[in-house]
Order: sequence, then structure tokens, then C-alpha cells
Amino acid sequence: MPEKANAHDGHRKRLRERYLTQGLEGFQPHEALELLLFYAIPRRDTNLLAHQIIDRFGSLDAALSASPQELAQIDGVGESAAALISLLRPMLALAGRKKEKKQPLQNKQALLDYCAAMPFSPGKETFYLICMDAQWRVLHTEALFSGTINMVSIHNRIIVETALRHHACYAVMVHNHPSGAAEPSGEDIAITEKVRDALAAIDIQLTDHVIVADGAAVSLRDYCQLQQQIHLIEQDYKKAAEPGRPAGRKRNA
Repeated sequence: MPEKANAHDGHRKRLRERYLTQGLEGFQPHEALELLLFYAIPRRDTNLLAHQIIDRFGSLDAALSASPQELAQIDGVGESAAALISLLRPMLALAGRKKEKKQPLQNKQALLDYCAAMPFSPGKETFYLICMDAQWRVLHTEALFSGTINMVSIHNRIIVETALRHHACYAVMVHNHPSGAAEPSGEDIAITEKVRDALAAIDIQLTDHVIVADGAAVSLRDYCQLQQQIHLIEQDYKKAAEPGRPAGRKRNA
């Protein structure tokens, strides 16, 4: 007796054909995840499961950043599905890093894009070090430390050893803020200064500290320069408000 056709085969075929002819343009996040789940769960409706996964993590981006263990906690997500979903982001990051090794990262936007594509687990701070040669080409990128929110412990010795081992001329620190706020903290600035001094002692220049939050990357160097400019403007306003001081600033002749 022939096997009874699966009730969801027609839906799967239509969704797959829609992707093959149109790409993911017009797909809702749950539809894209549902399509992906077809290849790990061959004989079951994955629409509801896709909704559950996105609801659990809050967004498709967060779901793709989840660990296999976190994904497997959802009822219906087996080992194969958890592995497939969690594999996508690190695979793309690996492809991006291999590509960037051929291109120098001296362009600020190229550096920020590279950092934003790094894999970060939800709810966990991870610290990366990017080692570059004299032409700003990436020699090595490594996750050195990780921990819970605001609990990453940074060890200068490990950073220095990593930079030396990969013959770096320049280095960039990268870490994420799981809270979603990319603004650097006072602790971020203090840690940057300590690492900068430790690397300078072995003639390696720390060029930036990039903070990633919600897929966006912020340069701490740019942030500090902006804060310095704001501080100078505030000083000008305070001086202009002093009693007996003429309003406005004197223009050069």
C-alpha cells in the first residue's frame, strides 16, 4: 500500500518554490525560519515551531545567535534542528573573516561591519581580539573571554600573548553588550586604556575598541572623540555665561 502523502507537503513545496523564484524577498521572519526547519524536520509542520522559536528569543536575529543547548530547550527542536539553526551565524562569520583576510580593515566602516558579523550568544558578553598586519589585513580573530552580562574578566597577559603569537602590528578589541545598549561604559574606557598600554609596551598599536549591540557596532575611539568635542562645547557655553563676559565668541579678523 503506497505511503499516505503528508498533509504539509504541498505547503512545503509552495514555500520552497517561492524562495527559489523570489529569494527571501517578502518572507516574514517566521517563514524564513520555517523554510530552514524543513531540512531538519522532514515530516512535520514547522510553522508553529518557527513562531515558538522566534517568540522565545524575541527575534529571528536572536534565534540565529542562540546556542544549540538553548534551542534544544524548546519542545519540538531536536538535535538536528538546533545544530542547523545555530550553525548559520558562525558559518557566515567564518566566511566573512576569510574574505576580510584578503582586504585591509583600515576603512572604519569595513572594520565595524566585520565586528558586527561576529557570533555572540544572547545574554553573554564575549571579548574578541583582532590581530592585523602592517597593511591592516586580518591575521587572526579569536574569542578570548566570555561571561554573563557585565561580568567579562579581561586578562592583559592573554591579550598580549595572543597578539605576539600571531605577529600582530595592530590590534582591535571587540565585545558585545547583551543589554542592547551600545554606548561604552566607564569600565569599557578604563579597560581599553590598560590594554592599550600593555600592547604599546611590545610595540603593538591598539587602534580601536568596538562594541556590538543588537547587530550594530560602535567605535569607542569615535565615541571618545565625540565626547571630547561635547565637553569643549560645554566649556564654551559655561564661559559665555560668566558674568561680565560678552555674548558670543570673538571671530578672527
